[in-house]
Amino acid sequence: MYQKFLLVAALGVLSLTHNVAAYAEPASPSNNSVMLAQTQSPEIAAVKAKLTQSLGFNVASIKPSKMAGMVEVLTDQGLFYASADGNFLLHGKMYGLGDTVSNLTEESLAQVRVDGMVKFTDSMIVYPAKNEKHVVTVFTDITCGYCRKMHEQMDAYNDKGITVRYLAYPRAGVKDRNGGYSQGFKDLRSIWCHEDAGSALTKAKSGSSVAARICEMPIEEEFNFGRQVGVTGTPAIILENGMMVPGYQDPDKLFTLLETTQQGG
Repeated sequence: MYQKFLLVAALGVLSLTHNVAAYAEPASPSNNSVMLAQTQSPEIAAVKAKLTQSLGFNVASIKPSKMAGMVEVLTDQGLFYASADGNFLLHGKMYGLGDTVSNLTEESLAQVRVDGMVKFTDSMIVYPAKNEKHVVTVFTDITCGYCRKMHEQMDAYNDKGITVRYLAYPRAGVKDRNGGYSQGFKDLRSIWCHEDAGSALTKAKSGSSVAARICEMPIEEEFNFGRQVGVTGTPAIILENGMMVPGYQDPDKLFTLLETTQQGG
């Protein structure tokens, strides 16, 4: 009986933290600078050097975390936490247990997503709503069943006032086992290089073959950005506040979530 009680209690805590994370607001930009300050403290520089040399991380930023004695480290492999001396490294979510439970990791990543998406604005494939109320950015792939299902309902999203912007995320990775570009990468690059990329993407998600095209499009950069901010599969939906919703959401559910988030619920 006691073991059952512990299990129920644990599941209750996990459910609570999941719900809180789903509606987390990003922290203020001043507390979440993507790039390191030009003038680094010797301690921060030492931690960066240690993680780079020991693990080969490409460190984008290091800043104090909300937990005393820990720093938050944004890398090309995701968000980590390290001891202030760089001798210990943690990978996972950090929660704040104040008046309410808050997902501090998601708050930090939300701001990184908002800041990072700006540089890809011109390379997104966009399906605009005529009466735009919300904008979502979706990491997508043409081989993903739920990505295809979502795309089939594009008119329904648009009718609800949801503009959908796509970023490329080849699920199999950028390179294959032989070190060349994967077929998934080449297909997405060909679509993004098409003179009518929107139509090309719609046809590809309907099962049509992709005619090969090569041009300068940041497919690899978009994939790497996705990995950095926590994308592990597609579709991954980024809301306007930077919150990420992994997986498919039908038009009604997504609209409700967007409205609730906008109202601060």
